[in-house]
Amino acid sequence: MSFFYRLLHLGVILVALVAASVASFAQNADEAFRRLAADSYSDTTRAVEILVASAHPNAGLMVEALGDGRLLAGPGGVVVKTAAGGLVDARTGQTLAAAPEGLKAVRLNNSVRRAVQAALGGLSLLNPDPGKRAAAAEAVFKSRDAGLLPIVETAIGKESDPRALAALRQAQAAILVAKPDAQPLDRLAAIDVLRERGDQEALATLRALSGEATPALRDAQAKAISAIEGRLRLWDIAQNLWYGLSLGSVLLLAAIGLAITFGVMGVINMAHGEMVMLGAYTTFVVQEAIRANAPWLFDWSLAIALPAAFIVSGAVGIAIERGVIRFLYGRPLETLLATWGISLILQQTVRTAFGPTNREVGAPAFMSGAFDLGGLAITYNRLWIIVFTALVFLALLAILKLTPMGLQMRAVTQNRRMASAMGIRTGRIDALTFGLGSGVAGLAGVALSQIDNVSPNLGQSYIIDSFMVVVFGGVGNLWGTLVGAMTLGVANKLLEPYAGAVLGKIALLVCIILFIQKRPRGLFALKGRAVEA
Repeated sequence: MSFFYRLLHLGVILVALVAASVASFAQNADEAFRRLAADSYSDTTRAVEILVASAHPNAGLMVEALGDGRLLAGPGGVVVKTAAGGLVDARTGQTLAAAPEGLKAVRLNNSVRRAVQAALGGLSLLNPDPGKRAAAAEAVFKSRDAGLLPIVETAIGKESDPRALAALRQAQAAILVAKPDAQPLDRLAAIDVLRERGDQEALATLRALSGEATPALRDAQAKAISAIEGRLRLWDIAQNLWYGLSLGSVLLLAAIGLAITFGVMGVINMAHGEMVMLGAYTTFVVQEAIRANAPWLFDWSLAIALPAAFIVSGAVGIAIERGVIRFLYGRPLETLLATWGISLILQQTVRTAFGPTNREVGAPAFMSGAFDLGGLAITYNRLWIIVFTALVFLALLAILKLTPMGLQMRAVTQNRRMASAMGIRTGRIDALTFGLGSGVAGLAGVALSQIDNVSPNLGQSYIIDSFMVVVFGGVGNLWGTLVGAMTLGVANKLLEPYAGAVLGKIALLVCIILFIQKRPRGLFALKGRAVEA
């Protein structure tokens, strides 16, 4: 019998505990509803905290409605106005035909909005979707709302997804570091978690360490901040290297066509930038035609624009060579003036046809967005431009090394008179070479339309840098152009944080001038007609 009485006694205790918890839940809910009806920002903020802590079944519905301005409160109760226009009793969840008298929308200010954002993050911590739980934990990390700590700890105990669990532990650590009355040992463990996270937000959280801190806590904070700052400096250098490679690929793409024409023909082509511009405007025209007639092909617009831009720019280049430049060979200053005049004509023609304002060129879906690689932020459009530049470079190498036209171009470069004596039609090679260089510039315009403004002045932004790359790398040498473009791109981006964009470029130009004084033929000298002259 004693066992039976003990079991009965235990049952009575459990029933009492459940009744007490139900009463406490109801009391908390009543207090939350009373505060919502008080029309006070501080009361509303406190009501949100109570709703989240009490785990009211309609807490998510009410908090979301509050954030959207759809929560009504007053002496007659609290009502949620649904997105469809219906009415729901916040206490019971039942649909109402009409709202009670005297209800009005609960007001919001910045403090209440922050509480709503943090509460929504806390309520999402138990969402069935691991991705949403991780996102909610990240929101709690940023808010550092101490009222959400019990929910975070409960979620940690239930979490099985590694990514979401790591995010929850980081959110817990951020709250503990910002909580003055937290246990010192818990705060020390939290500092270690933030140190492992190691990003700018973790650094800001550590610097905001509040309350009376023991010497051990301050020491751990200082070491963690120092470690994170050192790691971030390394990531900054890596990010600048990535930007340098990206800039180098853009310079290579813009300069590689100039390297062909300048190296083989010895022509200072100041209209090369306009070939880039024509490629960009060809992309714009192709996209406009696709938008108007076949919008489902938009993701293929760049693939369609590439051959079109090559043909348009190449044809214009051949026309310029046959119509003007072939009469000026051996007179470099006159070719400079003539091509400069042609560049002005092309700019004005495009300005008349398309207007002086920038034109919008869209990005296909596969070139939109970005992703993180460690501490690096990598955009897809830059990544694809690097890949495209590498393909263009390899294609040009193949043309020069594996085709009869490439063999004839190299022969003309090394000894024009001997090539002519061997039956090579040097005039035809000149026209095809100029067309090839201009066509590649058109391809550069397609790529640059994804990262720069498409305007009549687009080519002018790259012509000087293109000449710098070609002269620094070695006139007519593709490998020299590659090395020169990447060197200048990386050096420029590494100098910018210390000297600024303008002073960095000036310093780079001075270094190139000094280098050319020592090696007038560039990094990789190539024997050609310009050198022989």
